[in-house]
Amino acid sequence: MGYNREDFVRIKAEYSEKYRRAREKADERRFELYGRIPEVKDIDSVLSGTGLEIMRIISSGKKDTEAAVEALKARNEELLARRGALLVANGYSADYSDVKYECEKCGDTGYVGTKMCECMKKALVLAGYESSGLGGLIRTQSFENFSLEYYRGGGASYENMEMFVGALKRFASDFDANTYRNYLLLGSTGLGKTHLSTAVAKKVIERGYDVLYVSAVGMIGDFEARRFGTGAGDGSVRGTERYYEADLLIIDDLGTEVVNQFTVSCLYDVINSRINNRKCTFINTNLSRKEIEDKYTERITSRLFGEYYPLPFAGTDIRRQKRMK
Repeated sequence: MGYNREDFVRIKAEYSEKYRRAREKADERRFELYGRIPEVKDIDSVLSGTGLEIMRIISSGKKDTEAAVEALKARNEELLARRGALLVANGYSADYSDVKYECEKCGDTGYVGTKMCECMKKALVLAGYESSGLGGLIRTQSFENFSLEYYRGGGASYENMEMFVGALKRFASDFDANTYRNYLLLGSTGLGKTHLSTAVAKKVIERGYDVLYVSAVGMIGDFEARRFGTGAGDGSVRGTERYYEADLLIIDDLGTEVVNQFTVSCLYDVINSRINNRKCTFINTNLSRKEIEDKYTERITSRLFGEYYPLPFAGTDIRRQKRMK
């Protein structure tokens, strides 16, 4: 799927507007010069007719067309030099009336030839951060500031976490249109599930893919809003299409939502549809395997433990460890 569709349409429109504004402002500066330095207008009038002059030379059928074109180029160079000197003499920079693009590389079109410019890629990544639902987490939680030191002394928990972090880094770094793998992050609160999920989301967004991060309560709220015209959504999502279409969906805090026939049906539909369409999904939960089995239907639990790689987090609440320092 690539970049979020709505983000792409919006950013493309912003680039079209930037391109239009840059040229409009250049025109305003040019007309200002015409009012103050009439000779500049005369020079521009001659220069603007260059294309027609070249066509007349070529269509004339004369043998010396190449020499005539070269003479025309030399004349234009002299005119441009004269134009620049006039501007400087009147207190302007020589390029005062040139179009000033924010990105000279792509001329504010977003593309260099047929390839997307780096500036547009960056704009889409930043837009992806905003539309992901991660909010401020994207700025504070990454692989770079995730520390394994809080798991030392826990024996197997340190070794497991080292393995989990490595697997998630590889998943995020290698993510592409063909990636298909689901993860179920289990464990009590404060063990780094949200931090690592955010780190994965950040890296996948930077690779140019659409990520949606939402709490289980928020997701169910969006489905309630669609079905009943009201709901308890967290406001980060409009509609429910992206639950099915996003390249990576991360559902946080599974088990905190009210569980009833409607909510279980919504959860099953999202999980099952994404499995069938080979869309990657992460689910974070404080519930144990037995609690998940007791809370949800067999159809959901069989898919979670049959189609997802379980990563059981263990250790001591990191927030508590930080407070104790």
